[in-house]
Amino acid sequence: MKTESQIESILFVKGEPVKHSTLCEVLDISTEELRNALVKLEQNLQIEGSERGIRLVQTTDTVELAAAPEAHELVETLNKKELTKRLGRAGLETLTIVLYQGPVSRRDIDYIRGVNSTAILRNLTIRGLIERRESEDGKQAIVYQPTTQLLRHLGISSTKELPEHDDIGDKVEQFYETNEPDDVQAIEQDEEQSDTSGSPDEERSESQQRTS
Repeated sequence: MKTESQIESILFVKGEPVKHSTLCEVLDISTEELRNALVKLEQNLQIEGSERGIRLVQTTDTVELAAAPEAHELVETLNKKELTKRLGRAGLETLTIVLYQGPVSRRDIDYIRGVNSTAILRNLTIRGLIERRESEDGKQAIVYQPTTQLLRHLGISSTKELPEHDDIGDKVEQFYETNEPDDVQAIEQDEEQSDTSGSPDEERSESQQRTS
């Protein structure tokens, strides 16, 4: 498989901005080779007459896939449909983790829940309940945190005001300490292999993952 195709697969599976350094490490290529591959991928996505539905979005050190501008109305329709659905158990579970542990990476959320959370995180972001931002420590490219709108809705000014906030934090730390490092590697491998396109029936999909 060509390098640009490998990059496209990685970006699709991750569903979030990926650092250039991460791509270089995973693909074992140089910065120059990455730059050339990204140029080819961008050209492939913008070939005249191809009507591809996705585009490459880049910052100085990250890259991700996004919907093409021409698909704006379609995406808006899909988002509105998503907003009419109930959060469900999986959504509430993920939102609780973000509230009590945010800013938190998707990898850590997946580790706590034991399943891939990409589709759920996208849904919560669309609803304006959580937001993505770059990690300040540089260890994680993207982390998730509750929005100010959600905090206002809950009647609090800080997550520190959440019930038993400190106790929950201590319990999560104990969870990390009592689980083997191999568990983290298993989650990371699952992230690379899982389909993150988002099933219409996320609850059923997650149930299958938990019982498999």
